[in-house]
Parts: sequence; C-alpha cells; structure tokens
Amino acid sequence: MLKKYSIYIILLLFSFSTNAKDFPGSFANLAEKLMPSVVNISTTQVITTRTNPFPFEFPPGSPFEDMFRDFGEPQQRRTSALGSGFIIEEEGIVITNNHVIQGAEDIFVTVNGEKEYQAEIVGADPLSDIAVLKIKSDDKFSTVEFGDSDTARVGDWVIAIGNPFGLGGTVTSGIISARNRSIGLSRYEDYIQTDASINSGNSGGPLFDMNGDVIGINTAILGQSGSIGIGFSIPSNSAKKVINQLIKFGETKRGWLGVRIQTVTKEIAEVENLDAPRGALVASVADGSPSDKGGIKSGDIILEFNGKKINEMKELPKIVAETDVGTTVDVKVWRNKREITKKIILGRLETSEDFKPQLKKEEKPKQTRIEGLKIDVRAITEKDIIDRELPKSTSGVVITKIDNDSPINYLNVSNIIIEAQKRNINTPGDLNIVVNSAMRSAEKNIMIVIYNNQNQKRYIGIKLD
Repeated sequence: MLKKYSIYIILLLFSFSTNAKDFPGSFANLAEKLMPSVVNISTTQVITTRTNPFPFEFPPGSPFEDMFRDFGEPQQRRTSALGSGFIIEEEGIVITNNHVIQGAEDIFVTVNGEKEYQAEIVGADPLSDIAVLKIKSDDKFSTVEFGDSDTARVGDWVIAIGNPFGLGGTVTSGIISARNRSIGLSRYEDYIQTDASINSGNSGGPLFDMNGDVIGINTAILGQSGSIGIGFSIPSNSAKKVINQLIKFGETKRGWLGVRIQTVTKEIAEVENLDAPRGALVASVADGSPSDKGGIKSGDIILEFNGKKINEMKELPKIVAETDVGTTVDVKVWRNKREITKKIILGRLETSEDFKPQLKKEEKPKQTRIEGLKIDVRAITEKDIIDRELPKSTSGVVITKIDNDSPINYLNVSNIIIEAQKRNINTPGDLNIVVNSAMRSAEKNIMIVIYNNQNQKRYIGIKLD
C-alpha cells in the first residue's frame, strides 16, 4: 500500500514540475531585451474655437442667437495626445495605430524613455487602424520582429509594453483570452483578446509572445474608465500585409470583389436547400465590378474564395482584402441548389465606388394590406425609382407600415420588396399570392428580396406564423 501511495505522489510531483515549466518565473529578461524597441509617441494639433463673450447662452431658436453668433474672437489652442509604437527597422521605421497620429501636425517619438525624435508619416490606413512612421534621424535603433499570430493559442502567455497614461516603459502581462474577436470598430476585424492590462496610451504598442516576437498591435480597450481585463490587439499576420504596402506605396491596395453580402440564416439555407447556414449571401453586385464581369449574381451564396472556405459572412471581406489586386481567383458559389465555380479577376477597393460613402434616402408611405406578413405596402412608382436612383427596370412594392408582431418587424418602412420565393413582385397582389401559398405549405418558409433604405439589396428568410 505504501508503495502504491509513493508512486502516486511521484506522479503528482512530476505533473506539477511539468506544468511549472510553462509558467514563467519572471518576465524581467524578456522585458529588458524588448524595452529599447518600444517607443512613446506624442502628437500636437492646433484646434480653433470661438469663445462666447457673454456669461450666458441664448436658447436655440432665439432671434438673438444669430445676432450674436459672430461675437467673440477665434481662439487657437494646441492639444496633445499620447500613444505607443514599436520599431521594426533599424533606420527608424515605427508601427503604431492610425488613431494615435490622425490629424497630428507634429509627431514626436521617445526611444527607451530617453531621447526624443521628430517623426513623419510614411503611410496610414484608417480601415485597419495602422500607421507607419519614420524617425527623422540617422541613428540606428533596436528592432523587434513580427511573429506568427496564427499559431498563438488561447491561454498562451503574452506581455504588453507601452505608454499608458503617459507613464512610459510600462510592462503588463496576461494570457490570450480569445481569438477572432469582432467589436465593431473597423471594417476588417479579427482581434486577439487579452487580459494583459491595456489602458489609454497603450494604443499602437506591441503585444509580445514568450519568444519576444510581436503577435499583435494593441488597439482598443473595453470600457471607458480604463483596463477591466479586456483588451484587443490587431493580429500580426493581418497587420504585416498592410504595413508592407504602406512602406512600399504609402497607401493600401486591397482586393475588391464588388459585392454586398449578408449572413446566410437558417431560413435562407432551408429555402436554398443548403446543408447548413454557411457562406456569404450576395445581396447585390456592383455594375462593372469584378464580380459582375465574372458572372456572380444576386442571390448566389459564396462558399469558397481562392481555396478558402467561407464559414461565416464576416470572413469574406478580410480574405478578399488580403488577396493581391489583379489576382485571378476561383469563387465557388451555391446557385439554384448546386455548386458552381466562377473565375474572378480582383479589382482594387480603394479605386472603387464601394469605397465611397452611400447617401441615405427616405420615402413617405401609403397603405395596402398584406395580412400574411402583417405589413402595409404600395406599388413602386417612377418617382420612387428616380428619387432613389434605382435601376430603371426596378419593380416591387414599398413597405409603408410594419406591425409590431410582424415576422419582419426588424425591417424598415420604405424598404422595397422586389422578389418573393424567387418571383418578381410587380404589385401588392403578386406578393399576397406568394405569401398565401407559403402559408399553406408545411414549412411556412418564405424568402424575400428587398432594397433597404440605402438602396442595398438584401435577402430575408422568414418563418411565417
């Protein structure tokens, strides 16, 4: 019996010693090696304001408001902002966040907490929130290298070094808490989440793995009051392509398909006889775009792009953007309940119409009842088409009222229903026929196609009551 317990204790001690090897005793040697390559960034910007010379304010709409609007001399004040960055080339190439230097008139970089240099912008990209700077000096600087963020695992140890609250050279540690996070800050999101403390001023600083390689660019925190154990970093593999383009061209060159996409819901997958809700549903195709020329159509579901499977809609924009402009790619789509392949020559996003903001247009409703959907609609008119700049051949019905208990109560008044169950809708009567037919079916599923109020085509899967 004693022998049995002795073996058990030895196994426990062996297990503890093995796990202990994975737990760093200290980060001191690693931090000492990396600190000279992490920089503090400060920027200045002049803002012009007009002061009110009176000890009170006139209420909005008051006739005195306009009369005294121009009183008071314009005042100029110089503001400053703080951030972090890191050096990747000994000539002084620095990586940081775009929002750290955006609008800056002067940029200063402090290296190793000692010497301050002036810096200039090599290139900046608001979509990925990445900027590249060049230190104005002939000095040589210590550098760090990028690691492979794809190999980083949840639970891996990481350290962040930066300039939180202006306190330069601050080291914090933690683990990778999650991968592939999307928090709604930018168009292309695939953040690494970490519980290493990241605060105001850490933006643009590096997230290191235990090899001392940069696997992320610290970008955001959750919460306005500071770190609450949830910080986000741009993965190094996503950042490297943008950084290389900014260094080489001073701007980005992203791949462009020319489609608007949306999520494939369970209902849409059922209507399309797709085995599972996957891929990206093509809501509309831009005229003259690479997709238009390559034969992609509205209603197609993109399942694979250039050999990479699309499991979720949000994956497609990132994969397309990271593909070189001019590349010929195979795009596998689901159309008419079967898989087909189209060859597309990618265009460049930055020169496309999709890169420009879309204007919102509103419509005033009239009423005709569609009881099955619990909505009111009216037939589209030529004025609608002209005012909303829709294709001249557009037919459909305009939604004028949506009941609270409607199965499509998440849509908006002025959305235009143009198809139902893949049939063109010309009148409210056409829509009623399709809806009533679906109501009598066993599944009671229906798919409609709409133009939303930004004139974007959307596919909607509906489960009828």
